[in-house]
Amino acid sequence: MSDISFSTVCNWLRFKHLVLIDTLSRTRNMHAAALHMNLSQPAVSKMLREIERLLGFDLFERLPRNMPPTALGEHVVRYAQIALNDANKFVDQISSLREGGHGFLKVGAIFAATAVVLPDAIVQLKQRWPLLSIEIVEQTSDHLMDMLDDKKLDLAVARFTDESQQQVYDFHALAPEPFCMVVNSRHPLTERAQTPLKELGNWPWILYPVGTPIRARMEQAFAKAGIATPKNTIDTISMQTFLQVLQSGPMIAMLPASMAQPHLESGLLKVLNTSLELAPQDYGILTRKGEPLLGAASEFAEILLANGQASREQTASL
Repeated sequence: MSDISFSTVCNWLRFKHLVLIDTLSRTRNMHAAALHMNLSQPAVSKMLREIERLLGFDLFERLPRNMPPTALGEHVVRYAQIALNDANKFVDQISSLREGGHGFLKVGAIFAATAVVLPDAIVQLKQRWPLLSIEIVEQTSDHLMDMLDDKKLDLAVARFTDESQQQVYDFHALAPEPFCMVVNSRHPLTERAQTPLKELGNWPWILYPVGTPIRARMEQAFAKAGIATPKNTIDTISMQTFLQVLQSGPMIAMLPASMAQPHLESGLLKVLNTSLELAPQDYGILTRKGEPLLGAASEFAEILLANGQASREQTASL
């Protein structure tokens, strides 16, 4: 196996090679990749052999029906996808600026953030950059960090889900995210001043899916309270589904207080008084460690931090 030098890769590897690697990783078929790239199959096959010769190992297995990436190939595929995402963002930014725009900003956020800190910050940023195109992606923290890794986001407003993530991302806290246990206003449990813990398992629940950070924290809260995690459940990350299902039947849900508050004020939902608690956890601005924000992304982060500071000072003065 030959050694790979940085200069060799820079001088030889081209974006067309990265496109081929990405396309093959998705199609896992030489013929399909050739059609997608508008090339002949022999040309695609030759290009792949050249890449593998340069790197010194096979990127894809040659199986009868498909071509999955090899173990080393997986790393090359991931690099290709990140580099192509970065290049696509660069082209979009340049195209927008050439046409008189102010570029693009893509922000990921958890549900609590989209309800509380993002709306005002977006309005303030648009006042400064009227022609800036802004895209907001609403997802759970773990998915947002995956998108940050792949350079599909400029920044995320989310929370750490594991201590090890502090080595990978820079974090600036914005606000705590309190939760409350809610039901619709017609639920029989609303007739009780205090809901016993043992009663909670007798009703259907709507929960975040298994594997999400919030679900893990809820399961820990159930275990700490000495009660089993509910068996009769609907799992979703959709806030619209949460709210619609809560209204349609005698369900129980644990929701971010910021999401539930408008529906509590309108009387559609009510908070259950119970000793089961989910401790608040700070959410904030997450960025890739060692990569400073630029332009509109930097200004957006500054606005979020300034608004967060003003909100904390206002709360402290009450």
